[in-house]
Amino acid sequence: MPSQKPARKLSKKTAPSKTAAGKPADKRAGKKAAQKTAKKTVPTAKSTTTKKTTAKKSTVATKTTAAAKKTATTAKKATSSKTAATKKTATTKTETKRPKGGRTSNPLKAVAKKAVAALTPGEGPADGIPGKPGAESPTVAEPTTPRPPLPPKPDQSGPAVVSPTGQVTAGTPDELAQGDMYLTTAQGARLYETDHSLKAGERGPILLQDHHLREKITHFDHERIPERVVHARGAAAHGVFQGYGSAASVTKAAFLAEGVETPVFVRFSTVLGSRGSADTVRDTRGFATKFYTGEGTFDLVGNNIPVFFIQDAIKFPDIIHAGKPHPDREIPQAQSAHDTFWDFVTLHTEATHHTLWNMSDRGIPRSYRMMEGFGVHTFRLVAADGATSLVKFHWKPKLGVHSLVWEEAQITNGVDPDFHRRDLADAIEAGAYPQWELGIQVFPDTAEQTFEGIDLLDPTKIVPEELAPVQPVGLLTLNANPTNYFAETEQVAFHVGHLVPGIDVTDDPLLAGRLFSYLDTQLTRLGGPNFGQLPINRPHAPVNDMLRDGMHQTAVHSGVAPYHPNSLDGGCPFMAGEDVGAYVERPVTVPKGRKVREAPASFDDHFSQPRLFWLSMTAVEREHIIAAYTFELGKCYEKPIKERALQVLANIDPVLCEQVATGLGLPAPSATVKLAKSAPSPALSQVGDTWPLDGRIIGIVADAGCDLDGVRAARQAILDGGMVPLVIAPAGGELDASGDPVTVQRTYTTARSIEFDALLLAGAPGSGADAFGARDAKAGKGRKSARRTTAATATDPRVLLLLSEAFRHGKAIAGWNGAETTLTAAGIPTDAPGVVSGETGTGALGGLTDLMGAHRVWERFPTQV
Repeated sequence: MPSQKPARKLSKKTAPSKTAAGKPADKRAGKKAAQKTAKKTVPTAKSTTTKKTTAKKSTVATKTTAAAKKTATTAKKATSSKTAATKKTATTKTETKRPKGGRTSNPLKAVAKKAVAALTPGEGPADGIPGKPGAESPTVAEPTTPRPPLPPKPDQSGPAVVSPTGQVTAGTPDELAQGDMYLTTAQGARLYETDHSLKAGERGPILLQDHHLREKITHFDHERIPERVVHARGAAAHGVFQGYGSAASVTKAAFLAEGVETPVFVRFSTVLGSRGSADTVRDTRGFATKFYTGEGTFDLVGNNIPVFFIQDAIKFPDIIHAGKPHPDREIPQAQSAHDTFWDFVTLHTEATHHTLWNMSDRGIPRSYRMMEGFGVHTFRLVAADGATSLVKFHWKPKLGVHSLVWEEAQITNGVDPDFHRRDLADAIEAGAYPQWELGIQVFPDTAEQTFEGIDLLDPTKIVPEELAPVQPVGLLTLNANPTNYFAETEQVAFHVGHLVPGIDVTDDPLLAGRLFSYLDTQLTRLGGPNFGQLPINRPHAPVNDMLRDGMHQTAVHSGVAPYHPNSLDGGCPFMAGEDVGAYVERPVTVPKGRKVREAPASFDDHFSQPRLFWLSMTAVEREHIIAAYTFELGKCYEKPIKERALQVLANIDPVLCEQVATGLGLPAPSATVKLAKSAPSPALSQVGDTWPLDGRIIGIVADAGCDLDGVRAARQAILDGGMVPLVIAPAGGELDASGDPVTVQRTYTTARSIEFDALLLAGAPGSGADAFGARDAKAGKGRKSARRTTAATATDPRVLLLLSEAFRHGKAIAGWNGAETTLTAAGIPTDAPGVVSGETGTGALGGLTDLMGAHRVWERFPTQV
């Protein structure tokens, strides 16, 4: 196909940070972004003859956000009253220079110091270690002296306090929380007792007049709401988005203008599992962002995979019914390794591309913080002069794109089913704020709506970044955890139809169905049409919508004429023009045609892009894909489904098909279509680069007889490097309690390799007192074997398991002070790739961190493809 002309180039200089009405945009956007990035020029996509452009890394200055600053103001002594709690909303603007590569200097150490300075002893993220459940440590005895409710933790934030109609109020998030120091009824009457029902005598029947019992039980009976049909299990965080201004020539969206800062709420999720399922299942992940802009709310509702299983929304119930548990037994939960899923995707082959992504490492991300996001669909941007461009949205994580290995994911589902939730919350609490750049691929808005032969309306297709580079237009920083999961993460309602001037939809048939479905589903899940008035969903722009009444109406509307036109309310509300920021759909010519239930011929190609993805993978990534298909199809009962799946794989690549067929013990069929000639897209691979280590977790294995001075030095160096050190010892408490104590965060019983990105051995730690099978099955016959050597020096079997798992999963391991003895006992060659030793703790740590930037020691994974 002939090369197409590029769309308009994006300007380097941008308009002032104002809305179309000339008012400052997003004045209420509050928090400063964690980075301020220099102006950039975003080139548009060019033809295949255009060389791949590389976006220059921004020179960044980090402005610590309001959520970080709350540490200094919120977490005062717990005896402080509500007034002290209110102060946490104040914003302190502290600039931290960010060196090349995106690493923040000592973020955990800085947050830890601030917490220590602000809190009484025992409060806050002690020594920079996240996970503290409350704002202050409890007493052993039950408190009996009345006091006001505790403030939220320093890392937490609630929804901004705006009215149901988007008006700024003088309140603070604390005023949405419980208020009295005494227990009350729902109507505010104080109670003297809540442990016993009202009875006719201490052994008599409960009385019907017990209003407190009835209120308490009735509310409890109705605390649950219907969970989402898909994306039920989620985790979320507050943050801020800062526009670079580089998109000014292609869109008039005010929140993308240079320097404009917009509050956001981001929810990550799995798709298939119920709310109580595990985090690290093989599945697509949701990546939904709510921008509270001054022009109204904009929701970018995407996934961590850029394509979808279906091309038309009418098939959405089918793919979800196929992927959900079998309806007779309600199993398997949160899995695609079963007959109904593979029955559908092998018959409905437009699902092939998404299925291949799901079988890749993208289906088991290491962390939400290390996950790309995609808008999936093609959108239309509208510039200030009315010119239009087609775009695809991308989220690029600053920490790189990383995944688990399959055994690691399976262990995690059992050991810590909340792994991704915990990882996100802990990183934010520790000050390692996750960041993503929002980027766009820009295409000419032609009548065909294609680019280089790729149909831009087909949601099962991508445009390789080598053809259309992803150009950054803004920075997202997540800097505060929710204060209440239900009120925020569970009740947040996204909708692809929440748009702002400058962003419009296209005729993507999957997008069209989503425009209906997202609004419709909230009516049942959130109890009526007023879900937008819930605090987490309230716009940060004035609302005058003439919508009235309904369940859970919390606005108190004035006037007598909620209709248009009217004269009784003075004609208000009036119609707006584009000059004052009205959202006006861009006129688009609809091609002549017949009313049909058909798809264009370009939608018929189901195999060329899956082949492109396969050819773009490194050898180790291909091995993981083969293993995933072999596992999933091996869990299917019906042989015909496996045979049909092999035919699909044959149409992608013969090697992929042959290797999976070997694992299934079935013959490999030949392709029924001509294999596409596709140039690999290196941008699709996760392997081959190095990335910042912010928030990475290093386990330090030690006991009281180890080099504790080395442990202290290594631990401090880890904090200084923006990472989290967790000391693992035979028992809890402290090591060297009589001197400078080293606090133990994990024991041999509670530690498992899946929690750590790397391990550091402080010598040859001995066996724990509980190292026997009846106490901990991981120890096996540890105590008996220890007696055959020496009880003080025998290596605990749980340490050997910890090391062997980490080595098998490609994680870096280092040690000093005789650690070679323990490595040898674990069967790990001391000269193996990714195993280093040093003279001191910090020396060993230096070799360890050099390896961690690549995420895994890929040389440990032998390949055959």
